[in-house]
Amino acid sequence: MSNAVPQTGREKARAEQAEETSQEKAVEPAAPRGPLQTSRGVTTLDESVVAKIAGMAAREVPGVYDMGNAARRAFSAVTDRIPNAQTNVTGGISVEKGETQTAIDVTVVVEYGVSIVDVGNTIRRNVIDQVEGTTGLEVVEVNVNVVDVHLPGDDDDKRRSPDTSRVAELN
Repeated sequence: MSNAVPQTGREKARAEQAEETSQEKAVEPAAPRGPLQTSRGVTTLDESVVAKIAGMAAREVPGVYDMGNAARRAFSAVTDRIPNAQTNVTGGISVEKGETQTAIDVTVVVEYGVSIVDVGNTIRRNVIDQVEGTTGLEVVEVNVNVVDVHLPGDDDDKRRSPDTSRVAELN
């Protein structure tokens, strides 16, 4: 025998109505969570797409000399000498992407004499504007890592081979 108290007609109607409402909520499609998720389908982006957009946006900033750490820059210098090789715009960019948000790390070399604070802030602003505007993802953070400063005489030393400088000394 059950110890439950019998329900009145009103209580039974409320319980049935609550059950119907919960079933309706379970059947309704989930509300779109951003511009990439609509009631008619979902658009997905690879991290490489976000990295390319961020890389182009960072390179546009005045004061950015190069992108990436020393190893990436050395590899890029070698590939630049290959005819018809494409430039890797994702070098120096690291992306963590979810369904609606992304976080981006940018590694750069800045020109000597520019304000690193201003360059960092401009990179951050430009990357956020470009990525949010073109992908619809919310950029939660852009971390800028300055790994080197390009000095004006650095290019002259790299272009001159050791043999050339030795010949100049002998003459």
